[in-house]
Amino acid sequence: MKSYILATIITLCAFGTTAQESSREFSYQEGDLTFHMKSYVLCLLKSGPKRNQYSTEYSKLMEGHLTHFNDLAEKGKIAMVGPIDEGSDLKGIIIFDVASIEEARKLEEQDPMIKAKRQTMELHT
Repeated sequence: MKSYILATIITLCAFGTTAQESSREFSYQEGDLTFHMKSYVLCLLKSGPKRNQYSTEYSKLMEGHLTHFNDLAEKGKIAMVGPIDEGSDLKGIIIFDVASIEEARKLEEQDPMIKAKRQTMELHT
């Protein structure tokens, strides 16, 4: 009887550990190497249709934009963020540490640059 109870507890503990693993984290083996991977959401920030803000308005938007990223970083929602300065429509990149494109979209919709339509976002898993 004790063996049965011990086996049941071990099985439940093993199941509990498996159930808590993130579906975003996975491993695969190639030969004698094991690769541990995690999926993220890539966000490309591009020039938006409304880029005619005056310098004072733009400064406020930029301040809010940077505050937005600091808040996301403090909450552990982004792995990386930064500008792209190559003279193209591509203005920045964000790597969201979230479970879905929908979650990343909801978070980035709060960015003042997105709200003001100075930038648009393109999301990929």
